Amino acid sequence: GELTLTQTLIFSALLCAAGGALLFFWVNPLTMWLTLATFVGYAVIYTVVLKPMTPQNIVIGGASGAMPPVLGWAAMTGVVSPEALILFLIIFLWTPPHFWALALYRQEDYEKSGLPMLPVTHGREFTILHMLLYTWLLLAVSLLPVSIRMSGIAYGVVALGLGLRFVYLVWQLRREYSDARSKGVFRYSLTYLAALFAVLLADHYLSWL
Repeated sequence: GELTLTQTLIFSALLCAAGGALLFFWVNPLTMWLTLATFVGYAVIYTVVLKPMTPQNIVIGGASGAMPPVLGWAAMTGVVSPEALILFLIIFLWTPPHFWALALYRQEDYEKSGLPMLPVTHGREFTILHMLLYTWLLLAVSLLPVSIRMSGIAYGVVALGLGLRFVYLVWQLRREYSDARSKGVFRYSLTYLAALFAVLLADHYLSWL
């Protein structure tokens, strides 16, 4: 309660304007406009509109969270290429099973908050089924860098192993639920994304040796 709503809005507006100016003049206009769209999408469309209205909030809002690779690609190249969109899709499809795993073992907290997270509105079984579907989709999309020669076989092998492990953990969760297993899926989702992008980066540089 130490900051008023007006103070907070002014502060965030100034930061947004300063960041936008830096991107426009020192990077490129495309990156600035994409960043502004991401800012509005997350701060307004997701947080204000979607989060309290629909159990698909994190699915739709996940588009904003998946934008950083696109912004980085646009900053370096000045375009949005298929490679950037694949990186976007990986994070976009990773987001639902990642957050729903958290929502499952924190379901009571979400019920008290009144936020319509999927475990609250549709139940545990429905949520885990969708987590399983998303992990299969994620596995398929994570192999696209190999198919377009964005990366090599080394990345593909690791991505396949990481993805199958993710699918297996969610399948176990569906077969026999426990909060401990849901926490395990959530923790692995963090490891999965970090490891996947680390290997993608390493594979890129190793291909130049």
